[in-house]
Amino acid sequence: MKIEVIILVVYLIGLLAVGALFSKFNKNTSDYIRGGAKASWWLGGASMVLASISAFTFTGNASAAFDAGPSLLVIYAANCSAFLVCALFLGARLRQSRAHTVADLIRERFGTAAEQTTVISGVLLAPFTAAVQLWSLSLFASVILDLPLTPTILAIGGIVVFYSTAGGRWAVMATDFAQGVLLVGVSAIVFVLALNKVGGVDGFLSFFSDPRFSEDFSFVKEPGAFPDDKFTWHWMVVIFFMQLYFQLGMWGAHRFLSLKDGKEARKASLLALTLVGFGVIIWFLPPMVSRFLYESEVMALDVDSPSNYSYAYIARQLLPNGMMGLMVAAMFAATMSSMDTGLNNQTGMIARNLLPWICKRFGKTLPVDSIGIRICKIITVILGIEIVALAFALSVQERFPLFDAYLMIASLVGIPLGFPLLAGLWIKRMPPWSFFLIFAGCLIPSLYSIYDETANGVKWSIQDRSMWIFIYGIAACIISRILYFTTGEKWRERTEAFFAQLRKRIDFEKEVGGANDDRQALILGRVCLAMGLGALSLIAMSNPLWGRLCFVALSAFMASVGALLIRLSKRTKENADLS
Repeated sequence: MKIEVIILVVYLIGLLAVGALFSKFNKNTSDYIRGGAKASWWLGGASMVLASISAFTFTGNASAAFDAGPSLLVIYAANCSAFLVCALFLGARLRQSRAHTVADLIRERFGTAAEQTTVISGVLLAPFTAAVQLWSLSLFASVILDLPLTPTILAIGGIVVFYSTAGGRWAVMATDFAQGVLLVGVSAIVFVLALNKVGGVDGFLSFFSDPRFSEDFSFVKEPGAFPDDKFTWHWMVVIFFMQLYFQLGMWGAHRFLSLKDGKEARKASLLALTLVGFGVIIWFLPPMVSRFLYESEVMALDVDSPSNYSYAYIARQLLPNGMMGLMVAAMFAATMSSMDTGLNNQTGMIARNLLPWICKRFGKTLPVDSIGIRICKIITVILGIEIVALAFALSVQERFPLFDAYLMIASLVGIPLGFPLLAGLWIKRMPPWSFFLIFAGCLIPSLYSIYDETANGVKWSIQDRSMWIFIYGIAACIISRILYFTTGEKWRERTEAFFAQLRKRIDFEKEVGGANDDRQALILGRVCLAMGLGALSLIAMSNPLWGRLCFVALSAFMASVGALLIRLSKRTKENADLS
């Protein structure tokens, strides 16, 4: 068996162990679906970053860096801007909603009809999203490691479902953190090796004036330079606001509901901002170097869309023997962290929001508090089986046109549905029915783009469709704001109470209690130390001195994180004892 496969198997077994360790944190449903609102800032911040990236970061986005240079950085500029806004005030307010799930927040803002519309659409769409991630990751692994596709789908999907089921939100956050440490460590080594290979910063920058690359690598492209006018000013402006659109609305609240209070939410956002800013540098320089040094070799790869493998190619060229297995594990980490977070979010909304509503419709009563961990686990398993089955169907999509159906539904419903969730946080005076007015307004250009596939004889681009969705959404918001006078006193009082709640600080000891910061830090500190020792053991492999030093550096980084967490655990416990 290839050493990369062995390393990957050991890594996946380790994830199962981490999930099992944190399963002991679950005492009730709140623990299972939102970590009991006891997560420390460093744990929540790392988890929200890992949940926002996937293998697409190292395939699709790396392909954009390979083809067009720094233009895709506008996406990450938007992400950093969103985390900055969350650090300043929004993250604290979302946590101070006291919601258990995003659907709770939507219900308090717009009512039960909006809550159930969002939950049901999520139940229908989210498994497709997770299945696409699982399928694409498995396809990538099968190409890089020469593994059969179907067993890879079953193995990866089964592991994610297992630890998500066993440990709930705690296991999701813990495995995200451990995977993040590996991802940062390995990708930083790829960055250093790539920068050294290209001749340092000066050597890297010199290629931007090379006639072979200067036009493609200009930050803003001329219309027609790339398909669908990607990377033009129009594309950049729309994509920037599109990224903000999804992160500054109610749907982004799930990132903060597990944290202890507003202060922890601010700190978690600052950590996420720092990690994403650092990640942009280390993730997207290597595929650009791959274009400068290995363009012909990458394009000669016998795969569909060879530029998707530009990051993997340069990593394989530069990393010492054995470390490519860790690189693939890091790519697994990125996608699995997105899948497990989505799985846990859907479980929480089904258990807390959908099931009680369905029972009520049939004249039965199912109090939210009576829904136990066992029911949540059953829901997680069912969703997991559905995701794996859909991923398998996608792998044979010549017979199952699911991928096209997913893309159509997501573009038709997903983007329009997000607009009222954004407006609801930023526009105070809106009637309860404004959710559906704004949603319907955004659906008009979305549906029209399907009816008439061309605009002025040119096929609709994503930026054109999104721009018109924004325009119609803004118009619907203006109408809703104007008609606020039609609402009754009861709704106005409810609206005032909602926004007052967002501003009210949380007293953790009175409202939540039972802090376990020291245990979080201690367990993950030991996990990081174990990961560091595992990386150090790989210096026994046949490598030149620089290759062995790479493993020493990776081991030192992981062990340092572990040591810092163990020290934090001791300090936190001492402070708790004194108080």
